[in-house]
Amino acid sequence: MEEVSFLSFIGDNLVDFWGYTGFANATSGHLIMILVGLFFLFLAIKKNFEPMLLIPIGFGILIGNIPFKIDAGLEVGIYEEGSVLNILYQGVKTGWYPPLVFLGIGAMTDFSALISNPKLMLVGAAAQFGIFGAYMIALALGFEPNQAAGIAIIGGADGPTAIFLSSKLAPNLMGAIAVSAYSYMALVPIIQPPIMRLLTTKKEKLIRMKPARAVSHTEKIMFPIIGLLLTCFLVPSGLPLLGMLFFGNLLKESGVTRRLAETASGPLTDAITILLGVTVGASTQASEFLTLNTIFIFFLGFCAFIIASASGVLFVKFFNLFLRKDNKINPLIGNAGVSAVPMSARISQNVGLEYDPTNYLLMHAMGPNVAGVIGSAVAAGVLLGFLI
Repeated sequence: MEEVSFLSFIGDNLVDFWGYTGFANATSGHLIMILVGLFFLFLAIKKNFEPMLLIPIGFGILIGNIPFKIDAGLEVGIYEEGSVLNILYQGVKTGWYPPLVFLGIGAMTDFSALISNPKLMLVGAAAQFGIFGAYMIALALGFEPNQAAGIAIIGGADGPTAIFLSSKLAPNLMGAIAVSAYSYMALVPIIQPPIMRLLTTKKEKLIRMKPARAVSHTEKIMFPIIGLLLTCFLVPSGLPLLGMLFFGNLLKESGVTRRLAETASGPLTDAITILLGVTVGASTQASEFLTLNTIFIFFLGFCAFIIASASGVLFVKFFNLFLRKDNKINPLIGNAGVSAVPMSARISQNVGLEYDPTNYLLMHAMGPNVAGVIGSAVAAGVLLGFLI
């Protein structure tokens, strides 16, 4: 009798144990998302597509889609209050990771290309048409204005900005928006070159731009100060991002805070990137992520990115109509007006070298590329100011 009771006890506990395992709680949604996470890891490791972004996000997707018994009170899921993942996710949810990322971007960015040729700021501004174009499409598809704005910011190709804005305007869509933004950032080498080739003539591809003038140390110091005052007086709601961006750049350019600049651009940025990537990936829990809205968001994000890339190229072509023959801009740097630094600038360089192996566009492309960082933050500030 005791033996039977003991075997029954063991059997009941094994059944209970099985009920808590991932095998018992797995759904088709979990398996789909795990395959997506493995695909991200494949792109990062095998294809070398932005591994610093896709490896944390891809592994985060795996973490977020380990099945568990939701009503068991285990406090392991990212959406369970009090869990470790939920605590780490607060940096995304409340929007304090993105400003720290912008601090690091500012500390590692050289704005010399933009300072030496200020008209390239217009190219960065033109690329933001992708944001407002996608905003109109999202409204037409039935999204609320706040949700449409959160989705549209994907067109800026700036993951931190997308997270910051969506955390304020569309927190329920933030996971899909963040993953979409980082996905398209990583796919820049695939998406942009066909657009650039299609929209430019062979003659335009061969345009040689004048070498950039030397920028003085004083100009480099004054730029973040003046940039902060001009942009934030115009769009105060962009202060968290723009303030940290220009502060990081002043740390770099002042010449007297090297340790702070190195910390901001190195260990701090690396740590925040890890936490941001993993928690964004983990937020794609199948029950929250696999919805019809997610499909629409990825579609709209793609449209936004296409419009932004095309707008930059077409604006340069239009702008060239008003410039002297010896001062024209190569339209191949127009794609760099999006905020994917320095990926888009490298694409300008690579496509340009296909047509003229001696025409180096990288430094010219960095002008609109860093302008795109500022432009996307300003656009986010405009949308936040109108809609919050």
